[in-house]
Amino acid sequence: MHLTNAQSSMIVALIYLGFCLVELARTRFFAKTEQSRHDGIVEIVSTFTLTILTQPAILLTVGALGHRFFPQYEGALAHSPWYAALALFLVFEDMMQYWWHRASHSTAWLYNLHRAHHNARYMSVRLVYRNNLLYYAMMPSIWLAGALVYLGLGWFYAFYLIVKMLVIIGAHSDVAWDAPLYRIRALAPVMWVVERTISTPATHHAHHGRHADDPAVHYKGNFGNLLFFWDVLFGTAKITRHYPASYGVENLPPATLGQQLLWPILPENKDMEAVIPGATPARAEAQAAVAAG
Repeated sequence: MHLTNAQSSMIVALIYLGFCLVELARTRFFAKTEQSRHDGIVEIVSTFTLTILTQPAILLTVGALGHRFFPQYEGALAHSPWYAALALFLVFEDMMQYWWHRASHSTAWLYNLHRAHHNARYMSVRLVYRNNLLYYAMMPSIWLAGALVYLGLGWFYAFYLIVKMLVIIGAHSDVAWDAPLYRIRALAPVMWVVERTISTPATHHAHHGRHADDPAVHYKGNFGNLLFFWDVLFGTAKITRHYPASYGVENLPPATLGQQLLWPILPENKDMEAVIPGATPARAEAQAAVAAG
């Protein structure tokens, strides 16, 4: 059975919509706790830019470059067995995204591109595609996925993308699918394997936690997207089976709408600074942290 890119994208959209409906029914999808007036704008713009413009443009660009400079390699891997295709995508797409994500939390310039993803003070499927517009355009894993498609593995990518996005969407949702499973004693061995293999709400929520002194927070680790195994392998994993008390960015001034979407093209936009009702301003948090020494 072969899926077209359009069919694969439709299935991913239906998965996303399904999680949206669950959140709408259980956790106020349109009115998250501590939501600012700019959150929805950032999420809508970045989601549609990636899915409609950035990702298709990268695939087309890679294809055009391949036809121009490497026409002899087009479709060279088309008859590869599925397990070889899986290995190639896990290494060159998913593991590469792990390292890009990890670099984005250790390099100030890259973190400015990634900051929008963590600026929200809530978890939700709304965050799945939330990032600076340049963040995905520069992401090596998307370009490498395009190269694998050009080499003839588009048939596998259609299935791979569905599985990967199912995991990622589920890991961001504030309706944690793993929570009830941890309470079933008979599933303990299964969940031990699952939480060390793929990203779950518990492990990924930890990455989005706001306060470093929260035992469930680990925003300097748990970088995996499809596979959490990369965190286990490279020493950045923290597994608690608990969820942070709050989410967002600690000890940094608030990022403006322009900064979130188009830094460094729009490095300053003070008139658009987000105000989060009822929340302690980030500058005050930073000053308090410095004063506390």
